[in-house]
Amino acid sequence: MNLNKVSLIGRLTKAPELRQTPSGQSVCSFGIATNRTWTDQGGKKQEKVEFHNIVVWGRLAEICNQYLVKGQLVFLEGRIESRNWNDKTHPEIKHYRTEIIAEAMQMGPRGGGAGGREDLENTPQKTPSKINEVTETIQYPGDEEIKPDDIQF
Repeated sequence: MNLNKVSLIGRLTKAPELRQTPSGQSVCSFGIATNRTWTDQGGKKQEKVEFHNIVVWGRLAEICNQYLVKGQLVFLEGRIESRNWNDKTHPEIKHYRTEIIAEAMQMGPRGGGAGGREDLENTPQKTPSKINEVTETIQYPGDEEIKPDDIQF
C-alpha cells in the first residue's frame, strides 16, 4: 500500500493567485512557510523555515482566493506532486518544481500577520459583506428532539 498525504500549518507568503484553465477549471496558487524550532547540543535555540508551493483546484481554489490573505495562518491537507518541463528559451535546461496539491483547507484565526492588534487592523480582509446574511438563512429542522435511539447505524 502506498500513501501520499501531507498536512501543513503555516502562513501565506503571498496572496493567492486565481487563474482559469482553457477548459474553465479554476486553479489557485500561493506559497506558505512553515517553521521548525529545536535546541541544539550546545543548548542554543535553532529555527529552520521551509517554503511550500501550494496549488488548489476547483471550488476550493475560488474559496482560497476569496478568503485567504498574505500572512494568514492556514491548515492544508493534500498530496505532494513533482513536475518538470524544459525551458522555452533554452530547451536544454530542465526545470523542476515540487508542489502540494491541497484537497482540504481550514483558515486560521482572523487577522493575518504574525499576530497582534496592528495586523488585525491593517490587514485587508477579503471577507464578503454578505457573510452574516448567509448564516442567517440557514434553516434547521423543526423543534423535534433527536434521540440517540432514532439514529440508525
